[in-house]
Amino acid sequence: MNAPDAFEAPQDPWTRLSHRPVPDAMRAALKMHFGPRCSEALAVREQHGRDESPIDVAPPDLVVFAQGNEDVAAVLALAHAHQVPVIPYGAGTSLEGHLLAVQGGVSLDVSQMNRILAIHPDDLTVTVQAGVTRHQLNAELRHLGLFFPIDPGADATLGGMTATRASGTNAVRYGTMRENVLGLTVATPQGELIHTGTRARKSSAGYDLTRLYVGSEGTLGVVCEVTLRLYPLPEAVSAAVCSFPSIDAAVRTTIDIIQMGVPIARCELLDAHAVRAVNRHDRLTLPECPMLLMEFHGSQAGVQEQATTVQALARERGGTDFEWATTPEDRTRLWTARHHAYLSALQMRPGCRCVTTDTCVPISRLAESIHASVQEVEASGLPYFIVGHVGDGNFHLGYLIDPDQPQERALAERLSAQMVARALALEGTCTGEHGIGLHKQSFLLDEAGAGAVAQMRALKRALDPHNIMNPGKIFVLD
Repeated sequence: MNAPDAFEAPQDPWTRLSHRPVPDAMRAALKMHFGPRCSEALAVREQHGRDESPIDVAPPDLVVFAQGNEDVAAVLALAHAHQVPVIPYGAGTSLEGHLLAVQGGVSLDVSQMNRILAIHPDDLTVTVQAGVTRHQLNAELRHLGLFFPIDPGADATLGGMTATRASGTNAVRYGTMRENVLGLTVATPQGELIHTGTRARKSSAGYDLTRLYVGSEGTLGVVCEVTLRLYPLPEAVSAAVCSFPSIDAAVRTTIDIIQMGVPIARCELLDAHAVRAVNRHDRLTLPECPMLLMEFHGSQAGVQEQATTVQALARERGGTDFEWATTPEDRTRLWTARHHAYLSALQMRPGCRCVTTDTCVPISRLAESIHASVQEVEASGLPYFIVGHVGDGNFHLGYLIDPDQPQERALAERLSAQMVARALALEGTCTGEHGIGLHKQSFLLDEAGAGAVAQMRALKRALDPHNIMNPGKIFVLD
């Protein structure tokens, strides 16, 4: 492995934050109000003090399990009075340190707020509590011939997906959480419950507070309820895999598909390392070379037309004949393997941690971005894998590091920084869907600029003057 050229990761700004303990009076009030749903047990606190990021931080002081909006409001009112941090917690699947208690405080677990409140099939909308997961919602909708398409891979809560502006495998056809959240119930840092948006498809009434909270990463309030767009289940669905001689050929095929205007529903890239990992984990026999995993939605004739066009484009780039998965069981097997790619890759290097990063660039610059990133990581000698929602210009690169070798972490961080810098130079973004959290704060400044980040800080101060909502995330207040 190449040496990291004396590279040292910059000091993270949140490491300078001081711990703000929960005072005895607040502990007593929480225990009286919540009883056994307020826990100080170390195992419970440790569970709520880590996510899928490579960052280690001390656990929160307390964990409170909310079961309704009034529970959330009660916790925030107490926290506001005592100026104690509150970190919203859903399924714990974030990748950039969003739920880590960098200043201590209370982890507010909303996973027990898991009721589907209202389904309106005629309007194609649903309202759910924040702890409902996407799998739970789609299981409930299936008998109505409807589904919710946003699919980040993990069975995340819809409140968490809203807070991180989640995306996923279907984004190329159905958009992200930004396009699919119609309205919210939010608990403010002062413990007030407010409502944003309506079930109407559009509105010109005042500031768009819904979009303000979508993607705010729990720094402005706690999402309690979400009203979402739904979609009819397509008449026909077909999935296919196609192998390519190189990553470049696979990516350029994707660019051709999008530029031709083919309404493909999913277009996922797996490099040879990712394919090898899922083969071992899920006992598959996929060719271990770069691969596109695609899905087509529509009428029978429409799906056939899309598939014929994409096959022709793939052949021009050296793609092999499609292997089709037309039954629900075969499609589930393929997409389950794709969603297991992250965990499958971790098993390729036992005991490793993963420094993972994602960027998103204009589709015409995607091949350039991925090609240069691959060259850099190959030259470094660091084990890695690539998966990507390449249909919308988004890809993820995971660096598998030995946690006992700090030079590997430093090297991975350098490669990640280079990848992000390249995306910004190509007029892309430092994160297509992971969010900023703790890990990408310096990149946000590079992307948005000092003036824009100052405006974000001003909003934060105005809405959360005591800085109790998930402090230290997105940026650190001066």
